[in-house]
Amino acid sequence: MGKLRVTIDREQCIGDMVCANLCPQVFAIDEESKSVIVDEYRESPDNPSVGIVPDELEECVENAASGCPVGIISYEKIE
Repeated sequence: MGKLRVTIDREQCIGDMVCANLCPQVFAIDEESKSVIVDEYRESPDNPSVGIVPDELEECVENAASGCPVGIISYEKIE
């Protein structure tokens, strides 16, 4: 089973919540009104902008990435 590495450019995040609304399994909004990867999928507990997500959530992640008005979400398949 494959996985995806999901990355958020938090510096450019405008906090519009599209990602969290389209894919709440992976994305949330923090107290700074910035997008974060939910705790369950964070690659590192102290880095909210990178996560490792099971590939069954690829469509969800893709919807969030394409729906982001500032295009700050990227992802790639990993082994």
